[in-house]
Amino acid sequence: MSDRQCTVLLYSDDPKVRDRMRLAVGTRPAPGLQIEFAEAADYAECIRLVDDYEIDLLLLDGEASPGGGLGIARQIKDDRDDAPPTCVVIARAADRWLAAYAEVDATLTYPLDPVTAGTTVAELLRCTHAAA
Repeated sequence: MSDRQCTVLLYSDDPKVRDRMRLAVGTRPAPGLQIEFAEAADYAECIRLVDDYEIDLLLLDGEASPGGGLGIARQIKDDRDDAPPTCVVIARAADRWLAAYAEVDATLTYPLDPVTAGTTVAELLRCTHAAA
């Protein structure tokens, strides 16, 4: 049985945050799952990648500026019937209510825990492909 290849879009205005997200998730977060990463540093690039490529999951920085991950998640959910699942990394657990309003599928909190990040991403990708 071969690994399923999935594309995860990392969004943050800070390249160090994108690196931390990539390292926390890893390229093999679960058996049978191989991840390829795409990166966006600003709002326009993030939207363009979602429009032009088959993105399996969005991993968004809720603290990015000027376009935060929560706003991008909400806009993509509002604009697209086929929106990929979204996971937003937030700084405060209290911001989960904003994530619920943005209709995100999962949240992670800073600092990122590699076990939790990998497990969360793998579950979102499995649920998405199981529903397809």
